[in-house]
Amino acid sequence: MQRRTLLLRAAPLLALASTAAWPLAASAAAPMVEIWKDPNCGCCQDWVKHLNANGFATRVHDDGNSAARSRLGVPARLGSCHTGLVGGYALEGHVPAREVHRLLREKPKAIGLAVPGMPVGSPGMDGAAYGDRRDPYDVLLVLADGGSRLYQGYR
Repeated sequence: MQRRTLLLRAAPLLALASTAAWPLAASAAAPMVEIWKDPNCGCCQDWVKHLNANGFATRVHDDGNSAARSRLGVPARLGSCHTGLVGGYALEGHVPAREVHRLLREKPKAIGLAVPGMPVGSPGMDGAAYGDRRDPYDVLLVLADGGSRLYQGYR
């Protein structure tokens, strides 16, 4: 009888403990991308929305991205209007969420990914505001020596 009483008393505590862990499980499922951008940049905010819609949590710093780009080791020649950090990797520019997920899955030895400039048709630079135009662009893998190589082309 004591065992049954113990189980009946413990059941509500176990249920409470498991529901308290739900937010932790949800946040563990969504990788956090820390982003540095200009506060007045609309395409940057659209890229943040793209990441959120594709399974990422975001923390945005509206104080520019030049210092973050330099600190993370992304060469200035690969620069764009915003810089991110996820899982120890730098993200420069309008990198598609699909490639960020791939990067985190493959874990290459690299600084991160970059989409130099602001190509029309890339996430945040797409949609009706751009006449639904889609220019070709490349996602580059930024290597530790400052070089880069093609990671994925979009045509």
